[in-house]
Amino acid sequence: MKKTILFFILAMCLQISFAEDGYRLWLRYEKVSDARLLSDYKNNLQHIVVAGNSPTIKVATDELLKGLQGLLSETISNSSSTQNDATLIAGTSATSSFIASAVDKKQLAQLGNEGFLILSKTIAGKHYTIITANTDMGVLYGVFHFLRLLQTQQSIHQLNISSTPKIKLRMLDHWDNLNGSVERGYAGRSIWEWKKLPDTISQRYTDYARANASIGINAASVTNVNSNVLSLSKDYILKAKVLADIFRPYGIKLFLTARFSAPVEMGGLKTADPLDPQVQNWWKEKVKEIYQSIPDFGGFLVKANSEGQPGPQTYNRSHAEGANLLADALAPFNGMVIWRAFVYSNDKPEDRFKQAYDEFKPLDGNFRKNVVIQVKNGPIDFQPREPFHPLFGAMPKTPLVMEYQVTQEYLGFSTHLAYLATLFKECLDADTYAKGKGSTVAKVVDGSLDNYSNTGMAGVANIGSDTNWCGHPFGQANWYALGRLAWNHNLSAEQIADEWIRQTFTNDPQFISATKKIMMGSREAIVNYMTPLGLHHIMGYGNHYGPAPWYDKASRADWNPVYFHKADSIGIGFDRKPTGSNGLAQYTPEVRKQFEDPATCPEKYLLWFHHVSWKHVMKSGRTLWDEMCYKYNEGVDSVRDMQKTWNSLEKFIDKDRFQKVQGLLATQEKEAVWWRDACLLYFQTFSKMPIPAAYEKPKYTLQFYEQYRALKAP
Repeated sequence: MKKTILFFILAMCLQISFAEDGYRLWLRYEKVSDARLLSDYKNNLQHIVVAGNSPTIKVATDELLKGLQGLLSETISNSSSTQNDATLIAGTSATSSFIASAVDKKQLAQLGNEGFLILSKTIAGKHYTIITANTDMGVLYGVFHFLRLLQTQQSIHQLNISSTPKIKLRMLDHWDNLNGSVERGYAGRSIWEWKKLPDTISQRYTDYARANASIGINAASVTNVNSNVLSLSKDYILKAKVLADIFRPYGIKLFLTARFSAPVEMGGLKTADPLDPQVQNWWKEKVKEIYQSIPDFGGFLVKANSEGQPGPQTYNRSHAEGANLLADALAPFNGMVIWRAFVYSNDKPEDRFKQAYDEFKPLDGNFRKNVVIQVKNGPIDFQPREPFHPLFGAMPKTPLVMEYQVTQEYLGFSTHLAYLATLFKECLDADTYAKGKGSTVAKVVDGSLDNYSNTGMAGVANIGSDTNWCGHPFGQANWYALGRLAWNHNLSAEQIADEWIRQTFTNDPQFISATKKIMMGSREAIVNYMTPLGLHHIMGYGNHYGPAPWYDKASRADWNPVYFHKADSIGIGFDRKPTGSNGLAQYTPEVRKQFEDPATCPEKYLLWFHHVSWKHVMKSGRTLWDEMCYKYNEGVDSVRDMQKTWNSLEKFIDKDRFQKVQGLLATQEKEAVWWRDACLLYFQTFSKMPIPAAYEKPKYTLQFYEQYRALKAP
C-alpha cells in the first residue's frame, strides 16, 4: 500500500513537472522531432565556442547551451578557449581571431550596433557555423535567431543571414501601478513587486528580459503613463536600479514615466512651469540622481495634458516647451523623451479624432533632437479597427514613434483569441501619400521617409503575473509579433504566426496550417461581432468590456458610445467630411479623396467617415442594415469555426494548453453572441428593419442587455 502511494505521488510530481503551463513562451527548446534534421544538427553542433567574457556573452553562451541541449537532447561541449574542435563559433572579430580572419569586414560594417551575421563557412575542409556581430549584444541576437532556425526545423547549411533592426527603439510600455495593479492589464497583477524590491528579486525579471531579447525588444517603461510621482523618489529609483541591472546584459534600457507636476508634488516648488529656471534646475538634478544609479537609463515616457494628467498647458506652455524641458535635462546623458500624442481635452468640444493632429502638427520642428512623439496607430483609442493616424506623414521634422496596444483593452481582454499582427501590419502598410504613392506608415516609423535619426515602435504590454504571462495562451503571440515587427516590419503576419506556432506548440504541418488559419482570421472575427463596417468605441463605459452602444450617461460627450455611432432614424456613422467634423481634412489629398466618397471609401472604414442611410446599398447588394446583420452573424460563425478547428487538434499538443484554449473559445463564442444580439437589437430601434429570417434570433430582449453589467456573457 505504501509503495502504491509513493508511486502515485512520484507520478503526480512528474506530471506536474512536465505540465505545459505556458511559462516558457516560445523558448521551449523541445527535442527536434524530425529525425533526419536531428541527426544533421547533432553532427554539426556538438562542439561550440563563444568568444568573450562580458555579461552579455555569458548570457549568449548559457542560452546556446540550454537551447542546443534541449533541442538535441544531449550534452553539448563548450570549448571556450579554442576552436580546434568547434563546429559553431560565436563572437565578435574583436574577441575571436578566427572570426576576424573568416568574416568579410564589409559585411560587418553594415551591421551597426545590433545587427548580426549567421554564416556557413568551409575552411581547410572543415564546416563551421559562425554567429558574429560588431557588439556582444548583436551576438546575443544572432544566437536567439539561430536557435529560432533550429526550433522551426530549418536547414543550417549554406547559411548567409544578415539581419539588422529597421527600428532603433523597440519597446514595451507597462501600464503597471506601484501598488501592483495594472491598468488595462488582464493577465494577473504586475510582475514588478515594488514592495519587495530592492531586497527580494524575482527570477521572473530575468525570464522577462530573456524573452524580450529573444525577439529584439530593447527598451521597457516599467511604470504607468498615468504616473505616480513616487516612482521618481530616491527609494523607487533604487528599486528601479535592480531591474535595470537585470535588463542590462539583455540589451534592454529601462525607462520611467515622469509626472509633469513632480517639481511641485515632490520638490516643494510653487510651479512646474517649464520656462521657470527653478523648475529646469529641479529636473536637471533629478535626472543626475537617476543616472548615478542607472548609468544607461533610457529616459522618460510622458503623458501630459490628457485625461486629467498635468502638463505644460497648465501653464499656457506648448507640448514642445514641456518636452524640451525634460530633453535638456536628459541630453548630457544621451537620454530620450518619449512624449505621447494621445491628447484630448474636455475644454475642446472638437472631434477627438482631430485633437492630436491639431495640437502637434503646428509644433513640427520645435522639439529637441532627443524628443520623439509617440502616436497611437489610430486617431481614437486602440479600437479593433481604425484608419491610420493622420499625424503619420504630417510631421517630417519630428520623429514619430508607433504606439500599439498589445493588451486587448477593446478586444475582449485576455478572454478572446485575437492575433494582432494583422492589425499591426494593416497600419504599417497603409499609404499616407505624404511624399507620393508608397509613403507608407512603416516608412514614417522606420525613418526612411523623412530621414529621422531616432525611430521607435512601442506596445502597451499584455504581461502580468499569470503563470503563462499573458492570460490567454495566444496572447503570447502578440508580444512576440510586436518584437518581430519592430525588428523587421517587412515580415508578414502569416510568417510571424508560423514561427510562433512552431516554437510554442509543434512543427506538425497539420497543426500549423489549422492554427495559422485560426490566428489569421481571429481579429477580423472580433471586428465583425463587435464593430463592423467602421463602427467604433461602442464598448462598455469605463471597463471597455462587452457591448454598450446605448450608453449616454458619461461626464463628457466622447466617453459615450452614442457620440461615436450617431445612430438615428436616417442612418448610422460619424460624418467626418466637411459636412461634419471635417476630420478627413487632416489626411493628404489622395487619402482624403478615397475616404470622403462613400463609393470609394473601403467599407471597413465606411462608418468611421460617413453617416450612412440604413437603406444604402453595399457592394454585396445588401442594404447597410442587412450588411450589418450579416457581419455580426459572420463574426459569431467565425468563432464557431475556430472552435471546431481547435477541437480537431487535440491529439497534436498537450492537454493543459489544449483545454485552456478550448474553454476560452467557448466563452468567446457566448460573448460574440452577446455582442451580436445586443447591438442588433439596439440599432434595430433606429433602423426599424427586421433581422433577416436566415439568422438566429436574439435570445433576450434589448432591455435585458441594457441592464446587464457582469463581465461575462448571459
